[in-house]
Amino acid sequence: MMPMSTEVVIGFAVAGTFVLYALFGGADFGGGVWDLLASGPRKKEQRALIAHALGPVWEVNHIWLIVGLVLTFSGFPRAFAVLTVALHVPLTLLLLGIVFRGAAFTFRTYDTRGDAVQRKWGLVFSVASVIAPLLLGMCVGAVVSGDIRVEGRAVVSGFFASWLTPFAWAVGVLALCLFAFLAAVYLTHEAPTPPLREDFRRRALGSGVAVFAAALVVLLLARGGAPRVWQGLVHSPFALALHAGTAVAAVAAFALLWTRRFQWARVAAATQVGFIILGWAASQHPYLVVPDVTLTSAAAGPTAQRMLLVALVVGALVVLPSLVLLFRVFRPGPAPIHGGGK
Repeated sequence: MMPMSTEVVIGFAVAGTFVLYALFGGADFGGGVWDLLASGPRKKEQRALIAHALGPVWEVNHIWLIVGLVLTFSGFPRAFAVLTVALHVPLTLLLLGIVFRGAAFTFRTYDTRGDAVQRKWGLVFSVASVIAPLLLGMCVGAVVSGDIRVEGRAVVSGFFASWLTPFAWAVGVLALCLFAFLAAVYLTHEAPTPPLREDFRRRALGSGVAVFAAALVVLLLARGGAPRVWQGLVHSPFALALHAGTAVAAVAAFALLWTRRFQWARVAAATQVGFIILGWAASQHPYLVVPDVTLTSAAAGPTAQRMLLVALVVGALVVLPSLVLLFRVFRPGPAPIHGGGK
């Protein structure tokens, strides 16, 4: 078997960072969704649990997005240039959403001017948590749609048409549902009382159904909205194997939620999300931006790629143990049990 080329290795690394961002950062976005939709007699306790679960280290989850962008910029500069030009509007809005979300979460926690002010900060946090993953999914939909066209070094397609299509909207809704599902499953394990666990168990089951419906809509629209990915989804052996793994993980997650085995349900849900992202990446291989930018055509020079691989290994040896230590030291303990409130 021939060894993988450096651009393929770096491409795998980029895909891996986005899987990790979905599993950690995506769950944080989903927590904001449930903060917005908190309801019932335990609405106050639901929001307190979400804030407690996000904890003092939640912003570190964005490191995976940063690493993925740096790998793309350094390893595939042509693709990075195309994406930042063609999608500068939704990417700018996405970054603003992340900034406003983080600022609002902090001000809601420490602003002492009363409940009314904190509710306003909470609304900003929640709305940004909905908009950001929607925009992220729309960008993914645009990348694989084939509507971003490149001639030479210039983007010749418009700045709005590629990410405002029905297909791109559908992918955005899928990302939003997926992150909400992931957060609800995680929170079933974090909840300190059986009633709160049941609240998020019902939300997890409901959002899991929404994920299935959104994925079906995306699949149906992909035939016309992203024909290259449609071919990969239905014909690529590697992608089909990942889709089979996704189906098994999804059924397992539902079964474990139904039987209230919440710790294992988290594992199954995370596996499902990881397989979805990897299956999507496999279905568009070898393109980074369909249909004009491939891994090979966008790759940096051989020397730059080798140096990037060395930096990636050294960085992993430093960053991964540091993150483990960070979570062990600063991860909040069991959530406090609050009295009833609305």
